[in-house]
Amino acid sequence: MAPKGCSWLVLSAALLSAGAELSITPEPARLAAGDSVTLRVRGLSGEELAYSWYAGPALSLSYLVASYIVSTGDEIPGPAHTGREAVRPDGSLDIQGLLPSHSGTYILQTLNRQLQTEVGYGHMQVYEILAQPAVLANATELVERRDPLRLLCTSPSPAEVRWFFNGDALPVAVRLGLSPDGRMLTRHGVRREEAGAYQCEVRNPLSVSRSEPLNLTVYFGPERVAIVQDSTTLTGCTIKVDFNTSLTLWCVSRSCPEPEYVWAFNGRALDNGRDHLSISGMAAAQEGAYTCIAKNPKTLLSGSASVVVKLSAAAVSMMIVPVPTKPTEGQDVTLTVQGYPKDLLVYAWYRGPASEPNRLLSQLPSGNWIAGPAHTGREVGFSNCSLLVQKLNLTDAGRYVLKTVTLQGKTDTLELELQVARECAGGWASSPSDRSRARLSPLPSDWLPPPGAEHLHQTGALGAAGRKLG
Repeated sequence: MAPKGCSWLVLSAALLSAGAELSITPEPARLAAGDSVTLRVRGLSGEELAYSWYAGPALSLSYLVASYIVSTGDEIPGPAHTGREAVRPDGSLDIQGLLPSHSGTYILQTLNRQLQTEVGYGHMQVYEILAQPAVLANATELVERRDPLRLLCTSPSPAEVRWFFNGDALPVAVRLGLSPDGRMLTRHGVRREEAGAYQCEVRNPLSVSRSEPLNLTVYFGPERVAIVQDSTTLTGCTIKVDFNTSLTLWCVSRSCPEPEYVWAFNGRALDNGRDHLSISGMAAAQEGAYTCIAKNPKTLLSGSASVVVKLSAAAVSMMIVPVPTKPTEGQDVTLTVQGYPKDLLVYAWYRGPASEPNRLLSQLPSGNWIAGPAHTGREVGFSNCSLLVQKLNLTDAGRYVLKTVTLQGKTDTLELELQVARECAGGWASSPSDRSRARLSPLPSDWLPPPGAEHLHQTGALGAAGRKLG
């Protein structure tokens, strides 16, 4: 048996004979490094005086391994003797501890009593038990169409080389260049489809060994950047959204690695950094162009997509909604204006018909509001046209009128009939004397102005004259 170890050699021989008289056969036919082989000679006449063995292609003194004198049993080493060879009395040659260098042609020359010579030829090939190869790369992270790819299969022994990609035999000729010895793959301007696990395999007639996988990453993109909502691509579209509803926009692209995202609203960057953007409580102030910018930190490339978000036609129509919808005596109520014009110039609230004596308050072009003749000290105006009435009493029920004027001079009038329910027993006193003693309370802690509203400071005396509407 062959000794165990990392470096193994296997011997096989094919017979080449000068004639039918002499034949040389290795026994056993296949051997591992460190084992012994006997080159058995057959066809001897029995009248040989001497044997001479040569390890080489010709009968040259430099290839002489040893000569053997039959009559005395003396062996005379030659220049090619390695210390592992010995000639037997029957003319066979023993070789101990085979090495790769023992591969090649062996010649036996005999001399008989008639001083005639005969020559026999044999060939011996040593096959190594191959060690595991390894794949080396110029880099394992490459940028598509920019970086070259070079893969080298390293193995200490000569052998046939095969390449594998993701476990399957690689059709090298299709995409990659192969060196003459099969050990190097090359690609100028790597492609994304060439990312994956590469292995090389070395083989000879007696052994096969495959390398561990080397994983190659190819960075690309971003490409086809798009904004998507509910699996529908909306890039370049206008999205209509109902007032006070929510909307989520997703940014998608083809990219490796996953890109970094930046969202912008009307050209102004938003503090987001995620692949989606949520818009809640849709209002006029949120109308505009939304842009997603995808940036690849590896390729240093970027792409973008945009959509326009607008309030739906139904939402644009102005409407007054009381909050709460059914206020009771003693509560505060906000007359919220939905769909107020973005190009608002001034507005005015009236308690009853839109006439100066009934005016509660007006907003001036400066953004401040002033009280009108009907102001009770309990009404507050906001920039989104909403009106807060504090500490309702039963006499606050009735008709409220809002009049707006835009920068283009367009005038709109809205009306609301406000109902005020009587406070239940144990609540606020309903007598005029009790109500007259009630003080205005601060805004409730859970009260919030409508989206976009900003409290406007009152300027001047309560009866100061403002811009008259209508």
